[in-house]
Amino acid sequence: MSWLTVETPLPSGPMHIAVTPQGVAAAGYLGHAGGELPRCADESKISVVTGRIGAYLAGRSKELGLPIDWSLSAGPHRAVLQTLLREVPFGRTITYGELASRSGVFEDVTEPGLAARTVGQMMAANPVALLVPCHRVVAADGIGGFGGGRVGIEVKRWLLTLEGVLEPTLDWNGPL
Repeated sequence: MSWLTVETPLPSGPMHIAVTPQGVAAAGYLGHAGGELPRCADESKISVVTGRIGAYLAGRSKELGLPIDWSLSAGPHRAVLQTLLREVPFGRTITYGELASRSGVFEDVTEPGLAARTVGQMMAANPVALLVPCHRVVAADGIGGFGGGRVGIEVKRWLLTLEGVLEPTLDWNGPL
């Protein structure tokens, strides 16, 4: 696994992306866990990843089209992430509870709200943010949460505005 940095217009700044021969294994908005990580030296991978993320964030593409290496997720977590990727396209949202239901992972859960809360925790632990669009998962009564505190919520709002889910505000700095 090697890492590259992609400059973005997001409120969080650059994204840090881990690539493997299988695809993108990790993507994060707010940096990586300390220490020196091996840098990606494959210019073709760097070009493809930066180009596709750049086109998406500039509003020139509605899909990233990058292969995903699912090795950092497994079991129910992977099933929920794959359901999200497959069923919630650009410009759409889904509630935590609806994603829990559609995934089929929580059929035996009877405690009210537990499946939705668990999906929220799964979204916070999404290893391939943006590629698997956890920003499209919202609360039944509003935008819901997003990892990274206040900056994380600003990233979620920015991405939902980019996708046309939210109206641009006066301080919107993305493409129109």
